[in-house]
Amino acid sequence: MSELYIRVAEDENEEPMEIPSEDDGTVLLSSVAAQFPGACGLRYRNPESQCMRGVRLVEGVLHAPENDWGNLVYVVNYPKGLIVLDYNKRKMEEIDAASAVKIKRGFQKTSDLIVLGLPWKTTEQDLKDYFSTFGEVIMVQVKRDVKTGNSKGFGFVRFTDYETQTKVIAQRHMIDGRWCDCKLPNSKACPDEPMRSRKIFVGRCTEDMTTDDLRQYFMQYGEVTDVFIPKPFRAFAFVTFADDQVAQALCGEDLIIKGISVHISNAEPKHNNIHQLFPNFPGGSASLAAMFDRSQYQFPSFHV
Repeated sequence: MSELYIRVAEDENEEPMEIPSEDDGTVLLSSVAAQFPGACGLRYRNPESQCMRGVRLVEGVLHAPENDWGNLVYVVNYPKGLIVLDYNKRKMEEIDAASAVKIKRGFQKTSDLIVLGLPWKTTEQDLKDYFSTFGEVIMVQVKRDVKTGNSKGFGFVRFTDYETQTKVIAQRHMIDGRWCDCKLPNSKACPDEPMRSRKIFVGRCTEDMTTDDLRQYFMQYGEVTDVFIPKPFRAFAFVTFADDQVAQALCGEDLIIKGISVHISNAEPKHNNIHQLFPNFPGGSASLAAMFDRSQYQFPSFHV
């Protein structure tokens, strides 16, 4: 049986590229993304109505409309608001020309990137296979529970080339049927900074959001150990992760939960270095921190 190809382009007016289909006639989204990084689906113009129609996508697999791809040109879909930095086609048009001149490619080093929202089944090999479509991969790691060996829902990847790293950070990624985010972990402010908080502050919550709603939502980023919504309701909540790197990577983000935009920030109180405020407290900073640990949630009424 001869291999079937479908015609795919970034725009209807551009020259299409042929993408191979699978034996059952479907097309893998990863096959499209390998040629069009950041692609999240396909659409086509219906010959009869002249309207654009979306191609059905199920768990990373694209299904032919009415079981026949035909001779149509399929246009790539990207996540809304995504800026795709395609250095080969766009010649770095998305970067200011003056800034581009100042970039010294050999000087900029790559860093470990945290990959959030991994499906539990994703392995190191799955990560390597996916990210290798963007460039040479130095290292991949899926973080696992020491006792059970189960994935914690996030991992790390590092590339050889800095431009590849920039391109990967600029977009979301469909890995094993789930959208994942790839970003630089929040670095420590100074070498002797204490352990970073595993807790995040979720602002702009609504009264219909329950602890179960928040737990289910944030589990996609990593293991959640605690969810706390103050009573009476104050329009915010706290979520604690098993790993501080997941918590820190989410800080500063605006996320959509139950159709509402919530803002994520660090949950550490301003008096983080308590021992500096009370140097002579009996029992030392450890006992003082324990006293403040849960009380930081009990905001008096005038703090609304």
